[in-house]
Amino acid sequence: MTKKNKKIFTFAIIFFLTIVAFAAVVWVRFPVRHLETIRANAGDLEPALILAVIKAESSFRENAESHRGARGLMQLMPATAEEIAKHLAMTDFSAEDLWQPEKNIAMGCFYLNRLYKIFDCAELALAAYNAGQGNVKRWLSDPKISEDGESLDTIPFPETDKYVNRVEFYRRIYTLILRAFHSK
Repeated sequence: MTKKNKKIFTFAIIFFLTIVAFAAVVWVRFPVRHLETIRANAGDLEPALILAVIKAESSFRENAESHRGARGLMQLMPATAEEIAKHLAMTDFSAEDLWQPEKNIAMGCFYLNRLYKIFDCAELALAAYNAGQGNVKRWLSDPKISEDGESLDTIPFPETDKYVNRVEFYRRIYTLILRAFHSK
């Protein structure tokens, strides 16, 4: 092997290992779990958006619980989940069901779809998922926050603003991952 060929071979090996290492980091940092359940319950939403919400809410920890009591993958409050259970005709629902990924995802997707139908905008649905419908409706009626009454010029809660931006960033990454590795 010539000296030039050795350099090309070494470069090719380093390039290949770099790509593999990058893919491994992405795979660990952005897992794709429960995809069939997500697809089955996505409704009008992209699976990438739901994966992004789960990543932001619980980092895919099924036993995650917030300091306020939100539970499971999609971090649902038991009271909200009880209301959702009625809509989904889950007659035997208990708050313990929120620890089950299939039920948590089904309920979280239902709720996020409902918010999307109310606000007709992913950004507003995400803001409502995090801060509550009442806050988003109040913001939309405030001309200092929403000039047109249909979109937000700013999100007044810093935590919610960071949440919406984080979910949108994760959604873009999950869109690429799903296109590359999980297309039907």
